Amino acid sequence: MPHALSWHVLPGQSLRYHSWDQEAVLFNDLSGDTHLLDADALAVLLAVKGGAADLGALRLALDAGDEAEPELLALLEQLAGISLIAAHP
Repeated sequence: MPHALSWHVLPGQSLRYHSWDQEAVLFNDLSGDTHLLDADALAVLLAVKGGAADLGALRLALDAGDEAEPELLALLEQLAGISLIAAHP
């Protein structure tokens, strides 16, 4: 997946969630599904919602170095796969 992509929360997602310890339950407004997320996935999702749209901004928001890039890209793809966020060039 190209690094020049920008990420956004899909319109209509309110990102209603409840978290405890290192997990969160999140309701997907568009599909009606409920998802169990770990703390890292929730942090990425909230960073995107907060306006950190590209990979560089996400790394800054999450205080993650370059070495975290593969994991960050995998999380972005997973969140897109369950229709919470989407990428655009």
